Amino acid sequence: MKKILKRIYNKDINSLLSLLERRNKSFIITVNPETIILSEEDKIVKEIINNKEYILVPDGVSVVRACNRIGNKINDRITGVDLMVDLLKFANDKKMSIYLLGAKEEVVSTLYNRICSDYKNISLLGYSNGYVKDKNRKMEEIIKLKPDILFVALGIPYQEKLIGKYYNKFKKGIFIGVGGSFDVLSGTKKRAPRLFIKLKLEWLYRIICEPKRLKRFFKYNVKFLFRSKR
Repeated sequence: MKKILKRIYNKDINSLLSLLERRNKSFIITVNPETIILSEEDKIVKEIINNKEYILVPDGVSVVRACNRIGNKINDRITGVDLMVDLLKFANDKKMSIYLLGAKEEVVSTLYNRICSDYKNISLLGYSNGYVKDKNRKMEEIIKLKPDILFVALGIPYQEKLIGKYYNKFKKGIFIGVGGSFDVLSGTKKRAPRLFIKLKLEWLYRIICEPKRLKRFFKYNVKFLFRSKR
């Protein structure tokens, strides 16, 4: 686990965007306790997380604290939602193309229309919901479109596995799994109030709104807390 924590990106979003601009191709992985625990229990996730070509960013307060304990000094987390917003602004400034894959049809179509309206300089190459049966065929179609940024919202670890499987077939681009970001940015779900975000209790708000998340939270976060202190 310490090897992963030492590799996590420790600068701000602006520095990350500058890094992405210099690179021809990048796979960004938003790392939270679930990602790290799965990397110890799932062979494919382990291979993806341990690939030094990929960029790991800290999406979780406990991950930031664990990094700081071992000397990888990080000021704050970079959430998937915040990073997606910054990437959209980045794409708009650079007149880039994007593709959206994931979430329910009504969610991704609404987000597509919002991006069309709010980011006039972005070239939207298309979208597909996350329930398409043949995702392999869909990825082959996306490869032909050559997007500058591919946002995948299938949830951990499915989004990372799908990107990892096809990453080498793309000649260029930025690839990132963004979990529930489509739901938030489409307006389908509300993000936590500012007070929760400021106090770094966004996870608590999500559990309050969706109590079924509690079991999953304890399954991964408790394991992470114990293992990260070894």
